Amino acid sequence: GWSTGNPTDAHANAVPYLQAFGHTVLAWIWLDVAIAALRDDPTQAQESTQGRVGAAQFFFRYELPKIGAWLGVVQSRDQTCAALPEGAF
Repeated sequence: GWSTGNPTDAHANAVPYLQAFGHTVLAWIWLDVAIAALRDDPTQAQESTQGRVGAAQFFFRYELPKIGAWLGVVQSRDQTCAALPEGAF
């Protein structure tokens, strides 16, 4: 994509790139939330702490693995979207 110097090539996979980047940022935020919750309630006695930690675990187990698939498309420099005529959108 980017190495060709053609902006169209870079834009061809912008959606999966941005999805992967967004999920990376969200993982960082969930990690901060879980760390703060555990710092305030290390024994997880409060349901709110359990909820925050559980939500972070869910995100890391179910959402974060999607990044690999999205970046795989980016890395392959797939041209599916770029090959469609403008009228197809």
